[in-house]
Amino acid sequence: MVEVLIAGGGPAGSIAALILARAGIRVLVVDRAAFPRPKLCGDTLNPGAVALLDRLGLGARIRSRGLRVDGMVVTGQRGVAVRGLYPPNQHGIAITRRDLDVTLLEAAAAAGAQVQQRTLVKSPIFWDRQHRRALRGAVLTRPGGTAVRVPACVTIAADGRHSHLAFGLGLARHPRRGRRWAIGQYFQDVHGTSACGEMHIRGGHYIGIATVPGDLVNVCLVTEDRAGMNEPAALLQKHLRADPLLAVRFASARPVQPPSVMGPLAVEAMAAGAPGVLLAGDAAGFVDPMTGDGLRFALRGAELAARAAIVMLERGPHVGYEQLGRWRAAEFGTKHRLNRVLRRIAGSAAAVSLASVTAAIAPAVVRRLINIAGDAA
Repeated sequence: MVEVLIAGGGPAGSIAALILARAGIRVLVVDRAAFPRPKLCGDTLNPGAVALLDRLGLGARIRSRGLRVDGMVVTGQRGVAVRGLYPPNQHGIAITRRDLDVTLLEAAAAAGAQVQQRTLVKSPIFWDRQHRRALRGAVLTRPGGTAVRVPACVTIAADGRHSHLAFGLGLARHPRRGRRWAIGQYFQDVHGTSACGEMHIRGGHYIGIATVPGDLVNVCLVTEDRAGMNEPAALLQKHLRADPLLAVRFASARPVQPPSVMGPLAVEAMAAGAPGVLLAGDAAGFVDPMTGDGLRFALRGAELAARAAIVMLERGPHVGYEQLGRWRAAEFGTKHRLNRVLRRIAGSAAAVSLASVTAAIAPAVVRRLINIAGDAA
């Protein structure tokens, strides 16, 4: 029996495991993938996420594998563009998820967490004590198809937007409205890149651009056009060629691999957990990554889940998950409301046009939003 079983070896699962292992708690992390593995993402950590990694003693190794990001360039319609730099002594990091995820998972293992890759969570284990039910571990399927029961005092579901545990327990769902899909692809020979990330907001879609190590440029299109997902490379090229600000910059660009597709993006969590189980990362709620702060949500949410797991270990499986919900609401509530407003603007051509006029008249407003989105207080 382990004290904490963590489903998912991405950033949220790894950070929770690192914190718990450092506290002397027996932790097992399982993931269906083999690391390193590719992952569709904007590939950037904002200043808030970098500060968190520094606090955990991981900043130096992440910097060694990434590139410094000094701010963001945000563009709208009619050629409006605003460049906002982060405050002095604050910066983001551009790093591929392939490198980020394996670095964090290795750090968790070095702290004492057990890690099992190519291992699936097949079904939860429930215990009933005095007519009170709680989740107490899971049945795992290991390489070769062997099923193994792994009892655990606490289980953390950090297994992503399609979390087997969160959805299976009725704790998460995909909303009916506001659904978007993402196409991501790496390019070479893109002109006009800089040490700033980019967000190009248009009516009905937006395009994020980030330079990453290896002379590559990450391009991610987020759109409501589900039908276009049948030919993602063609849809991405269509938007790049039709965009006055991007067409020239991508005229000679070369894709280096087939595109990745992900969607629907949004996940709604009805609760932060249940007796014996806590949610972290995208399993605890996910919005499309317009503001570039998704990884900060995942990392900070993992810290809170680890804290709640310690409470649950000390006081029992029926205590801790409601506290986690309150902590998450206090930590992320204002930011989630801002993100919802910005996503509504991006989904309306008229709103984008009005926002572009506002940005042209008062660029300081956009610069302030860039720092808020980057958690650069």
